[in-house]
Amino acid sequence: MPPKKAATATKTSKRKEAEAKPKEEPEKKMRKKADTTEKASKQAKVDEEAPPKKTTRAGAAKKEKITKEEILDENETAVVKKKVTRSKKTKDEDLPVEKVLDSKKATKSQKLKGKQEKKNTEESQQTEEEEGAKKGKKRRGAVKVEKNESKDEPPTKLTKANATVTTWETIDFKCVSKNSKGETSNFHITSWNVDGLRAWVKKGGLNILEYDKPDIFCMQETKCSAEKLPEEVKTLEDYEVFWCSSDKEGYAGVGIATKIKPISVKYGIDSEEHDTEGRCITAEYETFFLVNVYVPNAGRKLVTLPKRLDWNTSFKAHIKKLDELKPVIVCGDMNVSHLEIDLANPKSNTKNAGFTEEERNGMTEFLQDGYIDTFRKLYPDKEKAYTFWTYLSNARSKNVGWRLDYFIVSERLMEHVCDNIIHSRVLGSDHCPLTLHINI
Repeated sequence: MPPKKAATATKTSKRKEAEAKPKEEPEKKMRKKADTTEKASKQAKVDEEAPPKKTTRAGAAKKEKITKEEILDENETAVVKKKVTRSKKTKDEDLPVEKVLDSKKATKSQKLKGKQEKKNTEESQQTEEEEGAKKGKKRRGAVKVEKNESKDEPPTKLTKANATVTTWETIDFKCVSKNSKGETSNFHITSWNVDGLRAWVKKGGLNILEYDKPDIFCMQETKCSAEKLPEEVKTLEDYEVFWCSSDKEGYAGVGIATKIKPISVKYGIDSEEHDTEGRCITAEYETFFLVNVYVPNAGRKLVTLPKRLDWNTSFKAHIKKLDELKPVIVCGDMNVSHLEIDLANPKSNTKNAGFTEEERNGMTEFLQDGYIDTFRKLYPDKEKAYTFWTYLSNARSKNVGWRLDYFIVSERLMEHVCDNIIHSRVLGSDHCPLTLHINI
């Protein structure tokens, strides 16, 4: 019997412990929960005070590539799968993993190679003028090159805007043409509007004497008084020089450099109004008169057109007197394009200086007095043959020009003329030189 009492006491003790335990458990859980909450609050505060973590570009790109999670295991095992990009020709999902990786490596390698090649190309295309510009921009000032058909062709080989350096060695100044009597040239005269003698000398204009070797060289629009002539032109080897300057400094002016000493030299055209501007030199030689002239311009909005028309009358009378004694060769800037073929845009210039009806009629009347425009006589249908291009709008590189410079001879002298060559590839002025080849 005593053993049964002991068992009963044990059971009672266990029951009491069991009843007491549930009462203590909620209190413990509450304390634990409070501790957890307090800890979480402290951590959140620390996170707020800590600086944000930097995300690299590589990390951002990697994150963007992982677009979704797909469940691959039927037993609900979650596996993260990167979305595989498709190639243009083949779906990478259909390829083994090794081939997909190889394909990606190859594509990356090709891109890097392409970028390097592009970079090398861009660097080689950059010029000194474009230094500092962004790579990949199209080069400015690039020029198109076309083949010249002949040495007296217009400038089909385009140049950079306002280029002034002449490649003298590439220009052929020789004349192979014969006159109507079958004779070759034994004498030649070159004429050039230099548009400022001092600037022209600095641009290497005097090299024409070395490469062309003219017997007579005529200059117009020197814009320089005799007192301010550059040292380089005061004495020229093998040449005697004559200057006719304007009373107004930096305006008009003409000059002649000649290997043959003239019999006489006259300045002006016997006109009080025009002879103070230094526009004409007349040199007398044994068999002809040479007249070097810079004709007045009609000006913007034709403000000096009356002056120009008065010049025409006086000049025509001057040449007529000379022609009665000997044949005459007139050269220089006549400041008129006689025919529509003599300028690039005739329709839009009918009211502009150099192509007005009055100026063109003046040239027609002058030629009808017994003289010949040698270039148009030799080349009646030749287009795009110009001697002047404005500095504006890249006119010379586009060959948008005017034929303002002439060699005009007495009719009886035309049979001796071999050629009239326009040297459009010679730079250094807004005009180019031209040469008359003749047999005398």
